[in-house]
Parts: sequence; structure tokens; C-alpha cells
Amino acid sequence: MASNGVRADFSIPTVLAAVSTMQSTDTTKKKAATDFLAKFQKSNDAWAAIITILQSSTDGVAQMFAATTLKGKITYDLTTQISASDLPALRSQILVLLKKFAPGPKPVRVQLCVCLAILAIQMQTWKDVLSTVVASLGNDVESHACILDFLRVLPEEVTEGRKITLSEEDLVQRTSELLADNAQQVVQLLINYSQSSPTAATNPQLFECITSWLREVPVSVIATSSLLNSIMNGLANEGSLQAAAECLGVMCRETKDVDESVDTIKVLLPRVLELRPRIRTLVEEEDTEGFKAITRVFADAGDSWTLAVAREPQHFRPLVDALLECCARDKERDVIQYTFSFWYELKQYLTLNHYMEARLQLVDVFANLVDILLKHLEYPESDDPSELDLFDGDRDQEEKFREFRHHMGDTLKDACEVMGVADCLTKVLSSIKLWQGKYASMATATSVPHWQSLEAPLFAMRAMGRMVDKDEDTVLPQIMPLLVQIPVNNEKLRFAAIMVFGRYTEWTSAHPDLLQPQFSYITSSFQTDSQEVLRAAAQSFKYFCVDCKEILGSQVVELQSFYNQILDKLPEASKEEITEGVAAVVGAQKAEDSYRLLKLYCDPLLQRLMTKANTATDEKTKLDLADHINLLTHFAQSVVPYVPANVDNPAVKYWQEVFPVLSAILVNFISFIPICERVCRCWRSMVISYRTAITPLLGPLANFLAEGFANSKQGCFLWATSAILREFSEDREAVDDSIAENIYVFFEAQATNMLRMMSDLPPIDLPDVIEDFYRLLIDALLYYPQKLIPSPLFTPIFQAAISALSLEKQEPVSAALHYLRDLLTYGGPNPAGSSDQQGSEQLRQIVRQLLLTHGEALIKQTLAGMMITFPRDCFADGSAVVLAMFELLPTETTNWVERTIQMLPAGTVAPAEANRLLVKIREKVQITDARGLRVLLQDFTNTYRRRYIAPRDGLGQLEATRFHFEG
Repeated sequence: MASNGVRADFSIPTVLAAVSTMQSTDTTKKKAATDFLAKFQKSNDAWAAIITILQSSTDGVAQMFAATTLKGKITYDLTTQISASDLPALRSQILVLLKKFAPGPKPVRVQLCVCLAILAIQMQTWKDVLSTVVASLGNDVESHACILDFLRVLPEEVTEGRKITLSEEDLVQRTSELLADNAQQVVQLLINYSQSSPTAATNPQLFECITSWLREVPVSVIATSSLLNSIMNGLANEGSLQAAAECLGVMCRETKDVDESVDTIKVLLPRVLELRPRIRTLVEEEDTEGFKAITRVFADAGDSWTLAVAREPQHFRPLVDALLECCARDKERDVIQYTFSFWYELKQYLTLNHYMEARLQLVDVFANLVDILLKHLEYPESDDPSELDLFDGDRDQEEKFREFRHHMGDTLKDACEVMGVADCLTKVLSSIKLWQGKYASMATATSVPHWQSLEAPLFAMRAMGRMVDKDEDTVLPQIMPLLVQIPVNNEKLRFAAIMVFGRYTEWTSAHPDLLQPQFSYITSSFQTDSQEVLRAAAQSFKYFCVDCKEILGSQVVELQSFYNQILDKLPEASKEEITEGVAAVVGAQKAEDSYRLLKLYCDPLLQRLMTKANTATDEKTKLDLADHINLLTHFAQSVVPYVPANVDNPAVKYWQEVFPVLSAILVNFISFIPICERVCRCWRSMVISYRTAITPLLGPLANFLAEGFANSKQGCFLWATSAILREFSEDREAVDDSIAENIYVFFEAQATNMLRMMSDLPPIDLPDVIEDFYRLLIDALLYYPQKLIPSPLFTPIFQAAISALSLEKQEPVSAALHYLRDLLTYGGPNPAGSSDQQGSEQLRQIVRQLLLTHGEALIKQTLAGMMITFPRDCFADGSAVVLAMFELLPTETTNWVERTIQMLPAGTVAPAEANRLLVKIREKVQITDARGLRVLLQDFTNTYRRRYIAPRDGLGQLEATRFHFEG
């Protein structure tokens, strides 16, 4: 293995030794082997070596490594390392290898088929691909398997052709030559093969091949050929059932446009319905995989033909009934999930007035579906009626069941929309009464028999909660009194009842006579030791307080006593929820009571806060302190009394008393990030809630934010600064000019500190702060363009943004790109936030001069990011920056793009490819084709990114210039 510029030893024994080392458990050796093989795979020497390995090695691992490497070489290195004149020889070598590996092993054979397909896409002079492959491989049984593999992978690889270095036009032409022009020949080949022997007729490879070509072959061609009979026969064969079911399912999906596929659907529907008797058979045979496969066929047909079902419900009723039967017979809950999409799509049509007749004809189906779902929602039964752990301690299995129930709950809501809420709730009521009649008298203080059949309708009722109108006066008034009688000694029943109450709080707010029993049921539940019930009680308590805040206003003082009593026994998330609840009640009271109620509720919190601050010495106690600050924040967000502009806000009066405590905590814990973040969040919430009424606190608040940022270098201080900038700029009529001026001075101080920080430290050490800084700058540019753009800080802020683009983390790169995108609008006629025409022209000249001076650095770094370093989600913003530069400075930007491409490492882009790109860019620039430019840049950068891995020793000439600030 090479170092210090010595050429690596890529001899075959060395490569095979490295491949063998990859199976080692020695991580040091394994890493060295990985690094060596990565370099080998990119080298020119790899071509001959991997062909030789495939020809001579008998080791399966080595063969697979060589085949995979060959695929990568053909995909990414063909145009840069192999001349056009050598392509026929490479093709011949692959065909010989395919003949050798036709008997297997299959993974190597498939990889070689992929290699040949990718070569075929790029070898544009190779016109007779199919006939060459068939002739070269011969006509024996083993060759048939190889030909079928090649036919299967060819459409898949062509469809994924964007990773190939062909232009858009060439790729379209090659797709037509390889797929459309060969479709008829492929269908005939498959028909001939299916009729060649009984074994061939049910070969899973045949159905996989048909599935692959259904992307290109009209489904009607297959449906009207003998291949459909082969597929149906395959469904009756255990060995080919899965592949044949997938094939028939894809055929159904290809007829989703029912108006275009009427004749094909007429052929397919009876063939699909032929499968219905298999449902019962497969269930009785306990063939789970077969049952899944058949259900998926029905589900694919249903999903594809939903519109036809709504139009002709009688004709398609057998299909709907088959899907319902799949659900009903699914005792193990293995297949019902495949039908969820169908029920949802059918509901979408049936709830339209246009399909009212179909709704009337199919409403009984949904009524039966609800009965099935109510049964499936039940937890498993147990011999011990008091047993709650019904999954033998398997938490993953229990979690999957819980998640599955929520999906069933969504389908229950679909049925509810079709049937009507009252009918669905009536089924729930009947289930509850049925349990009461059978088992209620048998419940004891320690045991609730068959609790599962009571819990399931409670869960169903909870799922339907958001669909029930406030004015539902028929069924719910019967159910709610029953729910407060639910036994409290069964944890799952109590949890379910509490969650139902929490879901129906809007309804309860309109039926205040039923509030107190429910609220008492919830508050009494805080005495339990069950953490799950505690969390449910806290969540429902919050919803009651938020939705019934006016009704609970009469209890606001008593609520504080309850809140203060239980707060310390709750988990952190539940503390936040009940605080959010009581804060909502306080916020709903009269403005003149705000100060008194804030003192009543928050003074005890403040006392706890100071106690915690005095004893916070380790990370755990400091985190507890940080979390406690959040409780105050909820009051700042919710208690926002309305007072006239010329009257002091009573809530702000209270927060002025709290401010010194928060400030002291901030100073004492400035090095502990979570506390800094929580204090800043609290202050930010005050600014957002009280807006200009917060003016009495503005001066000390700005001082602490400035000092805090300088001392801690944490972005949360910029985040809070941004709120001040926004709130005091959006409403400038109500803000004194001197205050607006002081805010901008405050912003410049924060920006100067940040620029000094970025000058001292590389971007990789400041990703989160950089994100917050450029989000702040987006606001500054929007609200203060006339001050920021002519400012001495404008250029260094721009240079720092370019430096930040070298990061490989999405959030800071995205923030910097968003700032740059907004900034570039000021260089054109439609700036992001300025309406002053004269001022806009002055700003436009400043921005254009900046771009003329520093635009090349921006283009270089943005393209380097798109080609090498940007996270995937930053591509669109990077592309938008480059396109905006083309729009503002087309000639200069074209030259800068050319110079950037010339900086790419030698051998990573062929000169012809680079020249072709630049010629097309100039063509698009000349005709102002922005969309064409976008496609060109995205295709090139995507291809380069797949082909080239950033070297560990840096990006060479594309390396970002280190930002330096002298201010």
C-alpha cells in the first residue's frame, strides 16, 4: 500500500489479500484494507485485475468483489479511463464471463448482467443489444437464466440512467433504442420461453422479467397474450407465487388510469377474482406469506380501480368483498395493513355528493369493516385476567402492535366518514354495553375480566375524536357517563379512558354539565404510580385546560393549589403539559387579574428555580434547572393580556420582577448551554408575546444578549436577538425612531462579535452558531437593507457566508444559502424587502460591485459544495444561488464556472465532457434559458458527485479560503 507518492501495489495477489482481510475481525487491518481497496477501485489498473479475478478465481467473495467493482468502473469511470475503440473488447469480455457464470453463483451473474446493461446504455454504437446477448449466451437452460436476468435488469438500469454520464438528449435516445424499440421482441422471447417447458412456465424469473418490462410494454399486450395464463398458473405454484403475485399486482397498478384502461380492466378483473377461493385455503393452511401475496394482489387492484368501484359499485362489489374477507380472516393481523390505502381512497370518493349512490350501496361494507377493526384492535387474550404484559416481555412486538393500532384507527376514521359519526359511535356504545352486560359484575378490586373487549372500543372512540362535532347530542351523552365508571384498577383501561376524555375536550366545552366528572377522573389519576397513566393524565389535563379555559376560570385559584401540589412528582414532559394547561386558564382571565395570577402561579416556580440554582452543581441538577425555566416560558407564551397601547402591560410588570433572577442565573451558568438556551427562549417568548409592550425591558435585555453572546459564543443569543429585530421592525409606527436605531446598533455589535469569532475559528467549530447567525441576517436584510448593505460589515458578512459553505452539515449551509439567495435579489429589479425605488437602485449598485469583486469565490464554493460537500437537501438552494448569479452577471458567471471546472482534480472529468458542458451553458445563457441551465448544472454535479469521492487530504484548489476579519 502506497504512501508519500509511491505507486500502490495493485497486483492481483495484493488485491485478493486485501479482500480476504475484509473478513477479518481486526478493525485496524480491516480499515487499512478498506482504504487500499477504495483506491484500487478508482485506479486504471483495476480494469485488467478484476477481469482476471473473474476469469481465474474460485473464491466467491473475491468474485463478488470483482463483479461489483466492475459495475462501479463501468458506471463512473468508463468515459474517463476507457477509449471508445476499446469498448467492443470490454463487451466481449463481459459476455464471455456471463457465459462462464451462467450456472451461478446467481449474485455474481446478476452483477455481470448489470455491468452489461450499463455498458449497453453508454455504448451508443451498439444497436443490436438483444440479439447479440441472446446469440452469445446460447440456448441451453443455464443460458436461459442468464438471459432472463439480463432482460430483467436492463429496464431498471436504463430507468436509473441519470447516474450515467450521458447528456439528457442522448439518454432519451438510448432509452428509446434499448427499451421501446425492443419491447415487442422481448414479449415474444418471453412467450416462447414460457411455452418451452412446464418448468419454464412457472419460473419466478419469468414473472420478474415481465414485471420489469411492464414499465415499457403496454399492460394490454401482456393481458391479451398467453403470458397472463402463465402468471395465473404461477399463482397456483408455491415456488412462484410471490413473483407471480407481484407481477399481477404491477399489471393492476399499470391500469390506474381507468378511463384509458377500460378494456384491460375487463380482462383483469375476472382473473383477479378467480383468486378469492385461495384466501380461505391459504388461511387454513397457515401459509402466511401466500396470504400476504394474494392480499397484495387484491389491494393493488383495489387501489388502482377505486374510481371504477365508485362509478360501478355493483360490478366491482366482488372485489370489495374479497378485500373485506382478507381483513376478516386476518386473525394474526398480517395482511390488513395492505388494504388501508384502498379504504382511504374509496372513502375519498364516497364522501363526494357525486358518488352518493355508491355510498349507499357500499355503506354496509364499511359497517362490517368497523366490526372487524374493533376486533383487531383488541390486545391479545391471556389466561390470567389481571395480566397486562401480553407480549411476553417483547417490547418491540408491543410497540409494533401499538403503532399498528394507530394505522387501524386511521382506517376506522375513514369508515366513520362514510357511515356517519353517530353510527360509528353507536357501535362503540354497543360494544361497551355488551362488555358491561357480560363481565362488569365479575370485576373485582384486582381483576377485570376480558378487559381487552372493553379497551378496544375505547381506543376506537379515541381515534374518532377529531371527527365528532361539538353539537353531537345523541350518542356521546350516553357514552360519557359510562366512561367515568371505567374500573381504575386496570392500568390499560384507565389509560384508555383518560385518553378518550382528552380527545373530546372540545365537545365537553360545549357540554359543560359533563365536564366535572371527567375532570375529576383525570385529576384523581395523578395519584397513581403508573408512569403511563401519569403521562396520559397530564396530556388530557392540558387539553381540558386549553379547550375549557373559560369554564375552568372559576376554579383558577383552586387549580393553582392542585398544580403546586402535584408538580414535583411528575416526569419532565408531564410538568410541561400541565403547566401549559394552567397557563392557558390563567391567560383566559381578565387583563386586570393577570399580574395577581402570575404572582400566584409563578412565584412558587420562581422560588423552586432559585433553590435549584443554588444547588445545581452537576450536569443532572443543571439540566433540571434548565427544564424548570421552561415552565416560566409557558406562562410568558400564554398569559398575554390585551391592554391599550398607552397602558402598561400588567404581565410585563410581573416579568420585570422575574428578569433579575433569570439574568443572575444566566451569568452564573453562562458556560452551560442548555441553561443559556432556556433563558434565551424565555426572553424570546416575552418579546414575541408582548411585542412593543416589552420596551421597558428592552435595554437590559439587549445588554444581556450582547454580553451573553460575547462570553458564551452560543447561537441562542442570536436567536433571541432575531426576535427583537423582527418585532420592533414590523411595527415601526409604534416604535420610537431612537429605539429602532438602537436595535440596529445592537445587531451590529452582535454581528461584529460573530465575524471575529468566525475569523478566529474554522466553520467546522461553529456550525450551530453559523446557522443562527445567518437566520438573524435574513431578518436584518429584510428589515434594515438600507443600513446593512452600505455598512462596512456587509462585505465581510458575505465572505463569511462563502466560508460557511464549506461545511457538510445541512442546517448552517442551508441558512447561509438562504441569506445569499435573499442578498442576490438586491442586485436585481425585485429585491426581497425594499419598495423604495431610489434606495433600491443605490443598493443594487453596491450589491453588483460586491459580486463583481467576490462573485468568483461564491461560484467556486457553491459548485464545490454541489459536486462534493453539500448535504443532499442543500442542492436546490445551491443551484438557485448559481442561477441568480447567471441572471445578474451572465458573462462573468460563465467564466467563473469554467475556471472552477478547470480546478477539478485531474482525471475526474474528461476534457470532452467539460467542454460539452461549457458549450451548452453558453447556449443556455445566450437564450436566457434558466430551466435549461438548472438541468445542466444538476445533471453535471449529480454525476460528478456519484463518481468522485472527496480526498482525505482536502479539495485542492477547491478548498475554501479561510475567512479573515479585521474589524
